[in-house]
Amino acid sequence: MFNLKKFFGLKPKSKQINNYVVEEQNKQEIYLAGGCFWGVEAYFSRVKGVYETTVGYANGTTENPTYEEIARTGHVETVHVKYDKSIVSLAVLLHHFFNIIDPTLKNKQGNDVGTQYQVGIFYNSEVHLPVIKEALKREQKKYTKPLVVDIKPLQNYYLAEEYHQKYLEKNPKGYCHIDISSVANISDKDSNNKYNKPSDDKLREKLTDIQYKVTQQNATERPYDNEYNNFSKKGIYVDIVTGEPLFLSKDKFNSGCGWPSFTRAIKDSVTEKKDKSHGMNRTEIRSKFGDSHLGHVFNDGPQSKGGMRYCINSASLRFVPLEKMVEQGYEDFVSLLKNT
Repeated sequence: MFNLKKFFGLKPKSKQINNYVVEEQNKQEIYLAGGCFWGVEAYFSRVKGVYETTVGYANGTTENPTYEEIARTGHVETVHVKYDKSIVSLAVLLHHFFNIIDPTLKNKQGNDVGTQYQVGIFYNSEVHLPVIKEALKREQKKYTKPLVVDIKPLQNYYLAEEYHQKYLEKNPKGYCHIDISSVANISDKDSNNKYNKPSDDKLREKLTDIQYKVTQQNATERPYDNEYNNFSKKGIYVDIVTGEPLFLSKDKFNSGCGWPSFTRAIKDSVTEKKDKSHGMNRTEIRSKFGDSHLGHVFNDGPQSKGGMRYCINSASLRFVPLEKMVEQGYEDFVSLLKNT
């Protein structure tokens, strides 16, 4: 169809919401079912970039159901999230979503049990499906049990009764099965940071014993007998806890020390900390967002490449091969590996 607005140089309509302007081309929406919708709505209304939220009943078999009926009609308590994609991406919103649910529970969240509390992501645009599938795939790696999140096109959505809308604003002491305050910490740090650290309970479920001990308790795995010591595939190494990018394969070298060694880390991806444990004076390396213990850095690396040796535990890393970097969200680093 001929676009008159574009032809005459007219700008799309915009709307002033929450003290910023949302341009029409940036408006997006997604429907999230995460158990009792009071807390889910309150949480997402606080995410930077979300400009409108409502609660309702989605994907059931009857029209205009009431709250009392949905346990029998197949509707799911759902939050309609409208967001400005120039400020927050769907991937980040889904990161928030998985942060507040247990995706392994069927028809249950918190103290609530019933089909109306089934977790799900409902979309009305096929463009969103690859992002949703990738988020689900990434999340599955954190659990040993299969995820039971419903991923479906939105079939119908009916607004819940008025007393349910903004319920926790009207009733500050009302029931909530999630920690609403946690969103402020995430958003204040970096609203577009998708590498936030899961809770300790989730980490214990996600990580193996050695991965947990290394990343959370500063342990060191056995030399030589670890996953990436003698490993030379092309790709990127990321934090096993958060997925944040840490090292590129082109900077890996065989130091003979028994652990994966790199001449450098990806810029601004790690922090350094003085470590005087075990009677030694060393420099510890930790991931920036997850604060995972990674290993130590020494100045006995190849002089032709800067002279540094980042000695890293395999247990703190997850390797993403070059051919899967784009689909897993590391496309910005592909060009750095293509000619190596």
